[in-house]
Amino acid sequence: MLTGKQKRYLRSLGSALDPVVQIGKGGVTEPVVTSAQDVIGARELIKVRVLKNCAEEPKDAISELADATDSVLVQMIGRNGLLYKKHPENPRIELP
Repeated sequence: MLTGKQKRYLRSLGSALDPVVQIGKGGVTEPVVTSAQDVIGARELIKVRVLKNCAEEPKDAISELADATDSVLVQMIGRNGLLYKKHPENPRIELP
């Protein structure tokens, strides 16, 4: 569970990121989950975009992806979401 201060810190880091995972018309599929797990394992903090052709609501799709990857939904703005998962052995981001 992240505190408000930690979420603010992560939001400030995430503002400079580009989306690296996109959820398309298929929704949250196995390849999307695998891709997100790989990227979040390497970066800890990723930005996800829900494309306009996705049938699901952006908040539902990103929440589903957060659950599937065991990550925390830090922020949701429009069709973009910010996911965080601390690396278990070698964390790159030190939270305040």
